[in-house]
Amino acid sequence: MLRGLSAATDPASITAIVNTADDTVMHGLNISPDLDTVTYTLAEAIDPERGWGLVNESWRTMESLARYTPQRPSGSTAGGTWFNLGDRDLATHLYRTARLDEGATLTEVTAEIISSWGLPQTILPMTDAPVRTRVRVDGAWMAFQEYFVGTRHSVAVEAIDFAGIEQAKPTNAVLDALHTTPCVVIAPSNPLVSIGPLLAMPQLRDVLVRRRDRVVGVSPIVAGAALKGPADRMLVELGHEPSVVGVARIYAPFCSTFIIDDQDADRADEVRALGMRCIVTDTIMKSPEVSAALGRTALEALA
Repeated sequence: MLRGLSAATDPASITAIVNTADDTVMHGLNISPDLDTVTYTLAEAIDPERGWGLVNESWRTMESLARYTPQRPSGSTAGGTWFNLGDRDLATHLYRTARLDEGATLTEVTAEIISSWGLPQTILPMTDAPVRTRVRVDGAWMAFQEYFVGTRHSVAVEAIDFAGIEQAKPTNAVLDALHTTPCVVIAPSNPLVSIGPLLAMPQLRDVLVRRRDRVVGVSPIVAGAALKGPADRMLVELGHEPSVVGVARIYAPFCSTFIIDDQDADRADEVRALGMRCIVTDTIMKSPEVSAALGRTALEALA
C-alpha cells in the first residue's frame, strides 16, 4: 500500500504510522518487525519471497547459534533459532538496541534508520512506550511472535491483549500528522492485531473519530479470505464476520470511506448501510501498476 501511495503522490508527503505491538526482544536485541518490514520494502531491499527480512540474506549467525541449543538448560531462551534473524538484518537490531540503551526514543532511532536507507517518507512508530501483543491459546497467554512465527499462527485464538497499552500514548509527531493530513489511509492489514493496537490508544482513536470524514480504509479481506496471514481466521475466532462487512463494522465509527475488491461488489450496499461510502475496485496488489492505481483511488476518494 505504501509503495502504491508513493507512486501516486510525492513520497516525501507520506507519513506512515506503524504498529509496534509486534515488537519483541530476542538475543537481547530490540526487534521491530513491522517498522523493519516497512523500511526494507520502501528501500526495495525486502526479500520478495518471504515478505520480511532482506533480500540475498545469509544465515551464518543463526546456523552457528544452533550449535549451543542442545546444551541450553531447561527454561532458558538462549540460543533460540525459531525466530530467524539474517546476518545483515542483525545490523539493524544491533543499532536500534544500542541507541535505545543510550536513551534515544524509538521515534528518534526509527528516523535515523530511515535516513540511513535514504527514504523520503516519514515513518513513525505508533508510540515510544513498550506495548506487546499477547494471544490466549488453550487458556494460556502467548507472546504474539511465538504465535505468529513459532506456531505459524496454526492455533485458535481465544482473546487478544495489548500489554502496556494503558500506559502508552501516541507521540506528538503521530498526533500532529493525524491532525494535519488531508487524508488518512488505513492500509489493508489485520484489523485486530495490526491496526487494533493503534486504535487501542484512546488519544489516537479519538482523532480518527473526529476526523472520520478524512479517513479511508482498504479491506484486508477479499471474498471472505485474507490474502496473507491469519486475519480471516482470527475474525471468526473472536466473534467477527470474516468479510468486508465484518471489517467495515469495526471501522465504521472512525472511517467514512471503505474500499473493497471487485470480488465483493455484491456486499457494497451492506457497507453503505453502515454509514460508509463504498468504493469497489481491484485491491489485489499483484503488480506495481495495480498498487499505484489503488493508491490513487485512496487519495482521490475524498476529493
